[in-house]
Amino acid sequence: QVQLVESGGGLVQAGGSLRLSCAASGRTLSAYSMGWFRQAPWKEREFVAAISWSGARTDYADSVKGRFTVSRDNAKNTMYLQMNSLKPEDTAVYYCAADQTFISRSTDEYDYWGQGTQVTISS
Repeated sequence: QVQLVESGGGLVQAGGSLRLSCAASGRTLSAYSMGWFRQAPWKEREFVAAISWSGARTDYADSVKGRFTVSRDNAKNTMYLQMNSLKPEDTAVYYCAADQTFISRSTDEYDYWGQGTQVTISS
């Protein structure tokens, strides 16, 4: 069993930056591929980024490629999402998730989820 807790969300102006963290407890994070997802009001939860257990492989949604960077520190049992050049359309609740297999863009593949952290970008 893995417990995930996101932090780092907040309110920033368009063009600004935020760094989200996802801290894990219960089991070592290195056993899992990890992902970031987001859900805006009245929209489906969507894939943002994913990273393999070693950090060697990453994947990004087209909408964030070049602006967001996913990383992890297995020694600290933590994953990060550095978000730059933020846009109002990035406003959403951001969730981290853990997957016992390969990195994936599908919410169905992930076994554990955090509670989410709100990110709001003002124009």
